[in-house]
Amino acid sequence: MNTTDDTADLPHHTGLEARIADTITPTLADLGYELVRVAVLGRERPTVQIMADRADGEMIVVEDCEKISRAVGAVLDVNDPIPGAWTLEVSSAGIDRPLTRRKDWNRYAGHQARVEMAVPVDGRKRFTGVVIGAEGAEARLRNEDGSEVVLPMADIRRARLVLTDALIAATAVPPRSH
Repeated sequence: MNTTDDTADLPHHTGLEARIADTITPTLADLGYELVRVAVLGRERPTVQIMADRADGEMIVVEDCEKISRAVGAVLDVNDPIPGAWTLEVSSAGIDRPLTRRKDWNRYAGHQARVEMAVPVDGRKRFTGVVIGAEGAEARLRNEDGSEVVLPMADIRRARLVLTDALIAATAVPPRSH
């Protein structure tokens, strides 16, 4: 795996979610958005959840989600990666967002996160601590005991920021001056 390329700046997906991500990422980029996560939930009538950010770093609003929903829905209808009926949900990443890309790990350095690994690291699958950042294909976390752990990004099942007062303050939208 080439760790100097930009693949670590894309969320890691597998299977159906990877096919959907590959299908919709160019459309999102054309509209000025970045993919944060794709999740397919349920079996009878699956729900495709798309989580996105604005590429310009501004807060995502309802109108952005509607725009993404129309465009991504059309792309998925044409490419038809899911047989039968399905539902599309589009949302922002939110304050206690998942950390799916190298840039997320670096942007939120200094904030609390919970991580669940698919493959154990140092004999553990779950970690809680302070985000240090990411380089190449590895993320770094300072554990609650002060030790640091290096987490291969491809082996992270879930990583999410913990909602804290510091995170709320850091992500607050400044009031607009009139």
